[in-house]
Amino acid sequence: MGERRAGTVGLALPGVSVQLLNDEGNSVPNGETGEIYLRGPNVFRGYWRREEATSDAFMNGFFRTGDLATRSADGYYTLCGRKTDLIISGGFNIYPREIEEFLQAQPEITEAAVIGVPDELRGEIPVAFVVARSAFDALCMERRCRDNLASFKAPQKFVVLDKLPRNALGNIQKHLLSRNACS
Repeated sequence: MGERRAGTVGLALPGVSVQLLNDEGNSVPNGETGEIYLRGPNVFRGYWRREEATSDAFMNGFFRTGDLATRSADGYYTLCGRKTDLIISGGFNIYPREIEEFLQAQPEITEAAVIGVPDELRGEIPVAFVVARSAFDALCMERRCRDNLASFKAPQKFVVLDKLPRNALGNIQKHLLSRNACS
């Protein structure tokens, strides 16, 4: 139902209730980022024999997806990333997906993954792991990031890898990247 809009996942399905909530459990206004909470016949009832995990995953009958999104005034949702991927640097929220999409649009980069690594001054800083298709100049890429993204979103370090670690489903395993962040 509804028109297709590039970059969005569309409208909520019929019979599915969606809420976007902040960390305090309050609704966020249209255009602001919040965590997606779902309720409907398509949502599972809980984890098998794991009552504590089920209790943690639900709030007031809504399932906490862990996905971050914004909602337009007419109800279209745009995913921003995962709550566990959120980087907080100097009090600013950084969504790795935005940086990854910018990096992957660069001609010398095949794929990119961005994670937050601990920093004494800022709490966390973004570090980019890239697979390059041609010669890669980290200083040039950092400058390009600063010219096109907010300065606090520019990766503080670039790590070039032959390939990004993936699981059997093909998803990038970001938790494995943190081992290479400081080397």
